[in-house]
Amino acid sequence: MSVPSLAGRRHDKTSTLAPLEQARFNMVEQQIRTWDVLDYRVLDVLHAIAREEFVRPEHRAMAYADVALPVPGGSGEKLFKPVIDGRILQSIALTGDEEVLEIGTGSGYTTACLAKLARRVSSIDLRAQFAESAALRLKMQNIFNASVECCDAFSGYKPKNKFDVIILGGAVASVPAVLWNWLNANGRIFAVRGLSPVMEAVVLSGTEKLPVSNSLFETDLPYLDGAKPAPRPFVL
Repeated sequence: MSVPSLAGRRHDKTSTLAPLEQARFNMVEQQIRTWDVLDYRVLDVLHAIAREEFVRPEHRAMAYADVALPVPGGSGEKLFKPVIDGRILQSIALTGDEEVLEIGTGSGYTTACLAKLARRVSSIDLRAQFAESAALRLKMQNIFNASVECCDAFSGYKPKNKFDVIILGGAVASVPAVLWNWLNANGRIFAVRGLSPVMEAVVLSGTEKLPVSNSLFETDLPYLDGAKPAPRPFVL
C-alpha cells in the first residue's frame, strides 16, 4: 500500500529546515521508507523523535546516518541503525493500546519511539548507567508513559504484569522460553535470533509449544547479556 510522502504532507520546501531537521527528514524519506517501512504512524514517530538527543555529543551530527552509533556511556554497545528501528516498529503493529516490554534499553531512543506508539512501555537494562541516563532522556523529551528499570531480564526478573508485545533490544542465540510466560494471549515477540554473522529478525506469536514465526530480514547484531550461544566443544 502506498503511503503519502512526509515531504508532501509536511514540508513543501525542505531547504527551509534546520540542518538536523533536514537530516531527520532525509533519514525517514531516503533510508527508512526505501527499506519498505510504509506505516505512516511509524514514519511520523521517527520524524518526530530527536535522535540526536540519544547519542553522544560528538555524534550529534551523525545521528541520522545509516550507522549503528555507540550508546552514550557504554563500552561498545550500539544503537540500532535507523532502518532497523523502522522495521521493528512496523513489524509489531502497535495500535496505541498495548503494554510493551523492552529488554535492553540502551540509550532510550527505541524506548521513546515505542512510547509514542503504545499505551505504556516498561524497559529494562542490565547496566545501571544506561537505565538512569535513558530515564533522564525520556523525561527531557516529555515522555512519561515509559519506565526504565535496572535488572537482569534472564536472571530473577519478575514482571508485575503481562505484556502484549516484548521487544528484544539485542540478539539471542534462541528465544528464551521464559518470555512466553510474560506474554498475554495473542501477544507477540520481536527477536533477532541465531548465530553470528547470519541472524534472523522475526516476530513470534502463538505459544511456546506452537509458535508462529514471521521472518522479516537477515542481520547481525550483538547479543544481549546472558543470551549468547553456548561455547561449542573443540573437535579435532
